[in-house]
Order: sequence, then C-alpha cells, then structure tokens
Amino acid sequence: MSLTTPVVLKTKITPPLCKEGLVERTRLLDWIQSGVRGRISLVCAPAGFGKTTLLIQWVHARHMQGAWLTLDERDNDPLRFWRYAVHSLAAVVPPALKPKITVLAEELNGLSLISFLDALMNELYELTEPLTWILDDYHVIGDPRIHESLSYFIEYMPEPLHLLVASRNELPFATVKWLSKSESRELGAAGLQFTPDETEILCREGLGPGMTHRQINELNLRTEGWATGLQLALLSLKSGQDIDHFIGQFQGSHRNVTDYIFHEVISGLPDELYQFVLKTSILERFDAEICEAVTEDQESRTKLMQIQKLNLFLIPLDETNEWFRYHHLFTGSIREYFKRHRPESWDRLHRLASEAFTQRGYMDEAIEYAVIAEDFHMAETLLENHIPALLKSGELGNLLRWLDSFPRSYALKPEVELFYAFVLVLTGRFVLAEQRLEHFENEQKDGHPDRWKQLQSGILFVRSNLMFASGDFGNWYAFIGTMLDDILPADPTFYKFNFNVREPFIRRTALGLKGALSPDMENIGGLYLGVLASHGLQESLVYYYVKQSLVEGYYEWNRIDDCRAAMEAMFPVASDAELPGLLLPMLLMRIELHLLEGRSRLAHDLIQEGLEHARVQWNQPWNSLLLARRMRLHVKEGKMSAAKKIAAMLCLSAKDRPTFQREYEYLSYVRLLGRQRKEAEALRLLEQLKPQSVREQLLSSIVEISILQALLEEQRGQRRAALHALHEALLIGERNGYVRSFLDEGKPLRALLTRYAAEAGIGPLDTAQEGEPRRARVSSDYVHSLLQQFSPAEADVIREASAALIEQLSRSETVLLQFIRKGASNKLIASELALSEGTVKVYLSRLYEKLGVSSRTQALLAAQELGLLP
Repeated sequence: MSLTTPVVLKTKITPPLCKEGLVERTRLLDWIQSGVRGRISLVCAPAGFGKTTLLIQWVHARHMQGAWLTLDERDNDPLRFWRYAVHSLAAVVPPALKPKITVLAEELNGLSLISFLDALMNELYELTEPLTWILDDYHVIGDPRIHESLSYFIEYMPEPLHLLVASRNELPFATVKWLSKSESRELGAAGLQFTPDETEILCREGLGPGMTHRQINELNLRTEGWATGLQLALLSLKSGQDIDHFIGQFQGSHRNVTDYIFHEVISGLPDELYQFVLKTSILERFDAEICEAVTEDQESRTKLMQIQKLNLFLIPLDETNEWFRYHHLFTGSIREYFKRHRPESWDRLHRLASEAFTQRGYMDEAIEYAVIAEDFHMAETLLENHIPALLKSGELGNLLRWLDSFPRSYALKPEVELFYAFVLVLTGRFVLAEQRLEHFENEQKDGHPDRWKQLQSGILFVRSNLMFASGDFGNWYAFIGTMLDDILPADPTFYKFNFNVREPFIRRTALGLKGALSPDMENIGGLYLGVLASHGLQESLVYYYVKQSLVEGYYEWNRIDDCRAAMEAMFPVASDAELPGLLLPMLLMRIELHLLEGRSRLAHDLIQEGLEHARVQWNQPWNSLLLARRMRLHVKEGKMSAAKKIAAMLCLSAKDRPTFQREYEYLSYVRLLGRQRKEAEALRLLEQLKPQSVREQLLSSIVEISILQALLEEQRGQRRAALHALHEALLIGERNGYVRSFLDEGKPLRALLTRYAAEAGIGPLDTAQEGEPRRARVSSDYVHSLLQQFSPAEADVIREASAALIEQLSRSETVLLQFIRKGASNKLIASELALSEGTVKVYLSRLYEKLGVSSRTQALLAAQELGLLP
C-alpha cells in the first residue's frame, strides 16, 4: 500500500491567470492596496459579484507579492488546510525562509495546531517586506477548528503580513477588535457592484458601439451592477437580439440565474459543444486529458479553446493554460439540471472522473468522485489503498467524512471496517469506536475460523490503541482473555504504523502518555508486549514503540538494571526498523546509560555515529536533535566553546521566540546560557516555553523546565523563587515516581533539594501568601528518597566537569584567577607578570572563553562553583 507524501496541487496555491478584456476597476484595486498595511481585508458578497476576479486583477495589475490559496470542500480538515497554507506562503517568501516553514508542514502531524501556529508565526517574524496572503472561497470552510486556528493566527501574525479573504459569508469569528484599531476592512456586495461608468466600459468592449448610453444605464439598473448578470446579458446580446426588447425582458438577479444560464446560454451552443460543457460541468478542475477521459471525446483540447474564446465562465488555473475550472455559479446551475434530468449519466461521469484522477495519482479527488457517484465499491477499493497515506499525513477529516458517507446497508470489507474504528480512535470518538469494534467482532467471530484468525491482530492493534488513548482497560482485558494462543499474521499497515514523527523520546508522545508514569501502566505495557509476543508480533513497530516507552520509564524510575536489560533485548532487532522516530530515542537512552557508567567517550562516539547516519538517512529535525544532545554533553563537560558552536549551527539565540516543536533544542541551549551566567536570558526562554508544555500537557517537559528554572534562580541568588520552581517539579515528580530527572542534575540540585527538605519541615513552602490558594504538599518521604538516591558519582557530577576544565587551564590562567580574586587591575597584573596590558587582555579573554563567562565577576563565581580557587 502506498505511503506517499500528500500531493500538493499547484493549481490551488497559484493565482489564476488574469483574463484579457477585463474592466480595470481602479477604485476597488486602490481599496485593496490601501489596506495591505492592516491586519485583514474581507471581500464578502454572494456568488457572481466578481470577488475572485478582483483579487486576480489586483495581484497581476499591481504586481503584488501575494501568497494564494484557493479553498474547496476537501480543505475542511485542519491539517490539510494548514499544510496548504504553508505551501502557499512558501511559494512567495524569501528563499532563506522557505525551507524553514516547509519543514513545519512535514511535522504538522506531530504537533497540536496551536504549537504549529506558534512555530509558523515565529518563522514568519523574519519577514521584512509586506506580504499579502489571499484566501479565496473561504465560505466553503465549516470546520470550527479551522476558524479558531485562523482567528488565533490573525491575532498574533507578524506585522508585515496581511490577510485578504474572499467569501460569500461573513467570517465566523469576531473581527471587531481589529476593526476598532483600523486593522480590519470589509468590501461588500454594494461596493462590488459595477458603476454606470464601469458598465459602459464593459459594454463598449463587449459589443462595440452598438449600445446607447441610455441602454447601458438601463442594463446597469436591471442587473443592479451584478457582474455575472452583466456578463450573461452581453453573451445573449451577441446573438443579435433587439437590445431594448431584451433589456426590458431581462431578469438578471442571481435568484433567477439557474434557468437563465441553462436556457439562454447553454442551449444556444452547437450540440457537440453543448454536450461537452454538460459533461465537464461535474469536474471541479480539469485539463484536456481529464476532459477526454470523462467525455470520451478526442477533441477535448480544441473544445476547451472554443469555450475560452466564447468566454463561457472558464477560469484558467495556471500560467501554462493547462488546468481550468468553471465559475462556481455556472457549474452550480448546470449540475442542478444535469443531476435532476440525467441521473444515470451523472453517476457514470463521476465514475469516469474517479478513474481518470486515479490514473493521474490524485487520490483525494478520485475518492470524492466515487462517493458522489455512490459507487461505494469503487470508493472502498480506492480508500483501502489510500488510507495508509492519509494516516501518515494526519489528514483525517476527509477520511472520516468519506467513511461516514457509506450507507449502513453497505457491508465494508473487514480491513476497511477496522481502519474506520482506528480513525475513530485517532479522532477521539472513543464511544463510537467501541461500538463499531463490538459490532464487528460479533459479526466476524462466528465466520470462518481462518478469517477470524487473520483479523485478530488488527483487532488487537485497534483495541490496544483505544485502551491507551481512552484509559479504558476493562474492555481490553476482556478481549485478550478470549484470544487464541495461535500465532497471528500481522496486518502490514497497522503494525507498521509510525507513532513518533518528531520527538526525541517516546515518553513525550501520546503513546508514551506524555510523561505520565504509574505501576498500572507498567503492568499494562508488559502484559501488552506479552500478548504481542505470544502471537508472533514481537517484531512489529508497535511492539518496539511500547517497549521503548517502558525502557524510558525504567530509566526515569532509576531502575537502571531493568532499563539496560530491556534495551539490550530490543536493540539488536529494533535497529533494523530504519525509523528515526524509534532509533533516535533508543540512541539517546544508550547515551544516558553510558554516561551513568562514566563512559563519556562512548557517548560521544554514539552521537557521532548517529549524526553520520542522520545526514544520509534522516531529515533535518532528527539531525538537530542529535546536535542538541551533543551540546548538552559539551556543557556538562565544561567545553563551552564547542557548545556555543553547536548553538550557532542550530541558529539558537537568547532573543528568539522559542517554539514547542524545537523545545529539546532550546532546553539544551538554556543549559549553555546557564553555564555562561546568562540567567536572565535563559529564564526568559523558559518562561515562554513553559506555557506551551502546559498546554500540550507534557509532564516530562514541565518537570525539566521547572528544574532548570529552580537551578537558574538559585544561581542568581533568588532562593525563594528557586524553591517554588522546584516545588512545582516535585509535585509532578511524586505523582509519577520521577527520579532521574532530579538525579541527572547532580550536585547543584542535591544542594537545593537539601535546603527544600529543611525549609519544608518548618512549613514555609506549604503556606500560601495572603489571597493565594493553599498549595499542594510534597511528601518528605519522596524528597528524602530522592536525596538518598544520589550516588557519590552523581553528587559530584559538576566536579567531574571541573576536572576536565582544570586540565585545560594553563598555569598562567590559574595565576590570573588569583589576581582577579584580589581585585587587581589589568595594569597591575601586567606589571607583576612583566607583560603588556594588551597581552593581559588576550589572556583574560581566553580564560573567559574556557569558563564560558564574559566578565571578571562571572569568572570568579564560575571558578568558585568549579572548585578552581581554594
């Protein structure tokens, strides 16, 4: 089954060509132009008022740098909507910015919408020149999640960006606050109506001098300046009708346009062209090849050219005049007639369209046409092949809509039925998922024994995902109690499902419960692995992912022997999976185990091995995570210069707006800033990262951030703030049995924990300030247990770094430290050592570099912490 990357249609993100002979509506173009410095402009009017044409004119006539996105019904999926949004913006942003935002589209499936938007806006803050993002046909969007996310984007988007929206309806979220700040503008139907002067220009160009000024004014009055009404009238008048009689009879309001388009415009075409237009009207977009397949007419390219010359509402979608669509009002009218009067042809043409788009690889459209034709056998076959790609992309909205479209009377294939239940689990519809699974099992278990056996591994997979997602263990226990002991064939799609697309540790994913740990989960995980192994599924990806999640849990609980044993049992076989989402967490855990044994050289070698593999096999985000791990190791060893070089490679800065998808990198950088005595800069980054982790409910991250805040506050002398931050980490830590998150910070945290234990005993941490709610307690047993688990080697982890640093200091640099402690000036030091003041400055600069500091005061503090001064 195909696991290809989702197709991005260029015709959706490219401004359509500007037709020849259009009236240049200068007043409206000026209106758009004057608003690009604001936040949002809305062009809102019913169908046929020229909204899209106006936006196309503006882009081409004013040579504007506009990112374009044409929306359709299938964009009612938040991931699909924003994936296309990124690609539309990437088409026009500066070259250096393009790869930064396109990688976000690739990672979208692994992020919450808000975290993705934070990351996107963070990158777009690099824009220096004005950029307009155009959303055409926004009225087709009905998903409230998209409305909420777009509103959030508008609220915080960078200043150079302007949003220009065309819609038949008002925006479904409030814009009053932007209107009050003169950052929001709206152009309605009244503003889009053709003025008498514009109508005269249109008529003169369409019919020449054949109409009088009075007739033109009368036509403008009859149509109320409606663009489509005027165009329809001119099409009819070209046939030579009496102008006054026609205008007197013309009813050009959009309420009567259906009959008018069909009877006055379409019926007058030559029969071959008439049939061609009827048949191609079912298509949302088309080229000559698609038209040929649907109409079975070898002259499709010629007929498209004829329609274009007749100006029959044909809109070119690309610069090469290959892809087209009809005006929505035009196709809507014809389809209404066609479906009512020729239902058999309607279904047949949609089947032909489905086949044509399938052959071209446009699977979303192929499935859509099969569903419209109500050819559910065809739709099911296409879905069966396309579901894996949709699961990989995360675009589940359309998938669920298609599956929901099957009538209850239609019996889905068992494999597709299981997919349906799995998608319900992924979208949080747990009750429906349970109902479908129960019904499915009742139907299948009484069937052929061999068939039931083949289905059980898929049922096990879906039920287990439902259990992990919903926390409902009862039904899962009941299910595995009825399973056969025979070996089960693994469904290749389910058991190759990738649970991790961007995280350094499985415990940060939903499968790893975002850092939540409990004995119950250990028991469930172990039992699940046992069930998989007993049925021959111990080499499936889900087995490896659950096993790795347990490995990380054992490490956090400080059960190092269990961690090492599980890792050693899994690594030889799991390493063949060639999935960075599995291999990187395994590699990072092996590094942690080496460091516990004091084998830092092996840790460096593993990182280098991973980097070499990543450059060839993996994409950039995984490579960045490995570099961030190397930076942490350099900081721990006191190799500040090497750590700073990595920070520069990763483009990390203390002035950044850190985003959740790069949290591991920024937390690594925070450690570097802390060693450089840049506590304020480090804390600023943490203050921005923490709310994002809280929003994502990522417990392991909240604990790490809180611990780092505590250490940094302690380092800069804010002891009360340090204890409060540590208290927050301990609250989560105690509930989940965290140990290593504290032990791995070594001596500084042991000292802070010791003081916490002493002060908690007399109550200050348990007493709220006036007006504040009483804070939850951390048990003294937990704190003392942590203190007891610090081994001598771990307690002196900073001392190890000091030893590495002492070897690097020259005798002269040690003497310099002594002079600095005495407060000697550069001039006095130069005199005492018989050096020039310039040479002393050079020596001091080298000393600061080795200590990772930038001043005498910081050098003294670092030297005292590292034990470099008696």
